[in-house]
Amino acid sequence: MNHTADHPISAKRMNPSETLRQYDQVILKCKDIFVKKMTDYGTAWRVLRLSSITDQIMIKAHRIRSIEEKGVRKVNEGIDSEYIGIINYCVIALIQLELGVSDEAEISKAEVIRHFDTHTSESKSLMSDKNHDYGEAWRGMRTSSMTDLILMKLLRIKQIEDNKGETLISEGISANYYDIINYSVFALIKITEEKN
Repeated sequence: MNHTADHPISAKRMNPSETLRQYDQVILKCKDIFVKKMTDYGTAWRVLRLSSITDQIMIKAHRIRSIEEKGVRKVNEGIDSEYIGIINYCVIALIQLELGVSDEAEISKAEVIRHFDTHTSESKSLMSDKNHDYGEAWRGMRTSSMTDLILMKLLRIKQIEDNKGETLISEGISANYYDIINYSVFALIKITEEKN
């Protein structure tokens, strides 16, 4: 296993336009897989309750952490495919938050793509705002720290779900899903940079 990606590096300032380009590349890859799976399976995920989607994301995040800790994997899919899955499940969760769960599974491909683009555009905008304030501090983080932060966000979501969506002071569920998307994109950017 290549451990280089897991060591901290000094946070380096990148040209913001380069970060946006890298972000767009990751989202484009996720969208391509999302659309292909929709072609194969339709929108059967429309029957999933939010708690079930959160649990699916949790499974993927735990697998990433397990691979990070053990340094080996027995299933062929690597960490990058799990991060892509996390991003796409977060988009599904945001769509379900917006539209509600439905036993009538099918909605048009064009409508789903419109929702995908809307939510990933929102996550990119949030990333850009935070990057402005924090100076791309994520570039100095370990990818394993991003995995841990994703797991923490998922535990927060589960707590909010258990509280029937009520929060006293904290951000709501959607804000946590957007953060998970962005941590996953950052991890994929870092993994790609290490491969290159």
